[in-house]
Amino acid sequence: MVYFILLSLLAGMAVVTQANINAYVGTLLSSSVVATLIALILSTSVVFIASLLYVKQLPSFETIKIIPLYLWLSIGLLGAFALGTFYYVIPKIGILSMISYSLCGQLIISMVFSHFGWLNMPVSTITLSKILGIISMMIGIFLINK
Repeated sequence: MVYFILLSLLAGMAVVTQANINAYVGTLLSSSVVATLIALILSTSVVFIASLLYVKQLPSFETIKIIPLYLWLSIGLLGAFALGTFYYVIPKIGILSMISYSLCGQLIISMVFSHFGWLNMPVSTITLSKILGIISMMIGIFLINK
């Protein structure tokens, strides 16, 4: 369990570091859209190489066809929107504000996804303690950004 917690912390640090670097690149290029394009192309390249090295067998075409088109479109659109928004907003309000607001949004939607078990996620019902945790987080975000 400690391994997964540490890995999650490192992933969070990587997201913030990458977002900050890419927002700066977007500022240098005068285009957050171009910076997002470059980030996604480079990310795709890295994942492609990792797939060649680590994936033993790719999913069959039949398996890929089973996945509804809206899921394919959703992951592409949501990913591009999230990254593009990060790179656009960070230079305007700062990395701390962007990440704190983003984290609040992530926690709220995560609680809803978990409560309903959407997309085959493990069910974890909304409780008073979770609601109080979100409210505490919002108070913390207010204090961070004050």
